Amino acid sequence: MKIAIVGAGICGLYLGWKLSERGFEVTIFEKNRKIGKQACSGLFSQRILNFIPESKRLVQNQIESAFLHFPQKTVKIKFSRKFLVMQHDKLDKLVATFAQRTRARIVLGHSINSIPEGFDKIIACDGALSQLRRILILKNPQMRLGIQGFIGKKDFSNSVETWPTKDGFLWKIPRGKKIEYGIIEKIDRAKDLFEKFLKEKKIKVKETNSALIPQGFVASFNPKIALCGDAAGLTKPWSGGGVIWGLVAADILLKNFPDFLKYNKEAKKFFLPKIIFSKMITKLGYFLGFNTPWLLPQNFKVESDFLL
Repeated sequence: MKIAIVGAGICGLYLGWKLSERGFEVTIFEKNRKIGKQACSGLFSQRILNFIPESKRLVQNQIESAFLHFPQKTVKIKFSRKFLVMQHDKLDKLVATFAQRTRARIVLGHSINSIPEGFDKIIACDGALSQLRRILILKNPQMRLGIQGFIGKKDFSNSVETWPTKDGFLWKIPRGKKIEYGIIEKIDRAKDLFEKFLKEKKIKVKETNSALIPQGFVASFNPKIALCGDAAGLTKPWSGGGVIWGLVAADILLKNFPDFLKYNKEAKKFFLPKIIFSKMITKLGYFLGFNTPWLLPQNFKVESDFLL
């Protein structure tokens, strides 16, 4: 069976690695001329080690908790699993080596503008602005904008700081050898809010990156083509993180391969309740934090990837 994977991000490379390991003939197409996502905070729960145990050597720092700074109250969140700080591009390159060792073919600098021909199955892992999703005339997930910048100051503390905004939040992540500041917000507000925050805090960042962050499950009903990861809108509604959710979806796809319709059904059953629940909890938390902060507990604990 010949399989085409569009997009050499973490999900595409992981699927290419695992499917090639099973003996399938896999070709991964990537529009960029090099592998490695730059615009990502690289904050993954310890669950990443279940998928890619070798990624342990990429860890730069470990995060155990987060502080939410509402205007009139600061709340501390304890994570049930530590978050591991890594460089996303190095994680991508690590998984690419595993895919290549299993003889998956990676074609760089190759844009896909139509459905690839000569393949039995096609998997779209081509990100927030998925071309295959557009070609299939599927709805687009909701989009927010993520912006990040760095300062060259060492910080190995084990907590992140966040400042909730109307439809997102600003953050400070200690990355070990440097500190990251960033924002996730609606596209028309993100840049202005980020610049205002940096000005008020008297922070000058360097190496600024930005990326669209999708949210909202999108499935293909074509038995030959499946969506996975950001192409399917699989990111956490509260944080925008998509790596673990994408890899969980990839494992569901692998479990049901080559039955894509069964994969869609199982992925929908798994993710939709979590999306609905987490959106409700996030809205409630923001409402209480901005309007009745005294009702929020000072400390609470959450599951790192699924809230419960």
